[in-house]
Amino acid sequence: MKFVWKMAQGETMQGSERPAEIRRLTRYLAAMMLITALISCGKEDTPARRPGARGAAVAIRTAKPQRIAIQRQVDLAGTLASIDQARVSSEVAGMVREVPVNLGQEVKAGQVLVRLDPRELEIALRRAESQLRQTEAQLGIDGVKVKEPPPDEDIAAVRTAAANRDDARAQLARATRLRSRNLLAQADLDTAETRVKVTDAAYQAALENVHSLKASLQDRRAAFELAQKKLEDALIRAPVAGSVSERLAQPGEFIRENTPVIALVQLNPLKVVTGIQEKYAGIIRPGLTVQFRVESFPDRLFEGKVEFVSPSVDQATRTFTVEVLVNNSDRKLKPGFFAKGTILVQRDENVLAVPEETVSTLAGVAAVFIVEGDKVRQQTVELGAREGKNLEVNSGLQGNETLAASNLSQLASGVSVQIGGSRGGPGASDATRPRQEGGR
Repeated sequence: MKFVWKMAQGETMQGSERPAEIRRLTRYLAAMMLITALISCGKEDTPARRPGARGAAVAIRTAKPQRIAIQRQVDLAGTLASIDQARVSSEVAGMVREVPVNLGQEVKAGQVLVRLDPRELEIALRRAESQLRQTEAQLGIDGVKVKEPPPDEDIAAVRTAAANRDDARAQLARATRLRSRNLLAQADLDTAETRVKVTDAAYQAALENVHSLKASLQDRRAAFELAQKKLEDALIRAPVAGSVSERLAQPGEFIRENTPVIALVQLNPLKVVTGIQEKYAGIIRPGLTVQFRVESFPDRLFEGKVEFVSPSVDQATRTFTVEVLVNNSDRKLKPGFFAKGTILVQRDENVLAVPEETVSTLAGVAAVFIVEGDKVRQQTVELGAREGKNLEVNSGLQGNETLAASNLSQLASGVSVQIGGSRGGPGASDATRPRQEGGR
């Protein structure tokens, strides 16, 4: 600047060059002064006073802890499933004559699902009945009024054989007496003895035949009952009420025994199958109410009851299975739907809670700001359950404190506050925002 000033005084200038140099110097000095002025205007005489800084009060709203009732609940997420699903199979082989149900049709227990051609089964039944009746006749029973055979001696064949045996024995006794007096030839006595042996053998044969018939009677009856059952099985019926989910057989198709023909799924009631963390094993029990929603009906709240609680915990997931019984009489729910809801465990009264806007959380630590005079003090709290917009406080508060409920991000222990004032932070309106000192 000394050199420039000397140039301005003309000490280094020569003759005709001085006016041009003076003009250039003047422009240079003017530019420097303008830059200096702009820099000066951009600076504030004093640092800006920010909300919450020393000497500035943060405008806040306040709230009080309160005693409320809290519904204790456990979250769940699971899948709706049918209580009973069945793949109905044919118990007999045969030709499919008719399938009188359609996909999606609801059927009752016992309703006919498939009809097989019964002709061969009817023939087998008549054959079995004929054999049974023949055996019953030989035993002297009709199978209707008298179903159990009489004692062996009362059966006609045995009675006849016994009578012949007794007569032969009487004739032998008479022949023996006559022979002893030489009144009968030896040949006649031998004939009488032979006849006794023959009739004894016939009697034993009659008894054995009766025993065989009695054993055969049970087999004939079993065969007849089996033939009856097979004929009945030609009408394949629904074992449970449900909805037809699959038709696996068509008319004209020959099917063998144990071939699936119809798939049924029971739609009412349904169950929600879910896994609950093992820490809740002590409080989840049958009978608890469950409320849940599904994506297909997001505005509707469905309800059910805990039906089953597994006695064991899965070691891989550390959860235990819970099944919730759900009434589905309106058929809105379907097996496979994803359900998300809560198990209502119990309702506690007189629980200390604070509004959620009074709580700030940093690194997983929850805290509130207690108003003490015109300043606040930060207090860590242990939170519990949520009830609406209130949070349960397990520890950290007595319940009679006044808490800051706004501008929490601007607060720290010792910061001055103004309750319901016009001075505030970014949340305040332009009309109430404080002016910064030193501003233009």
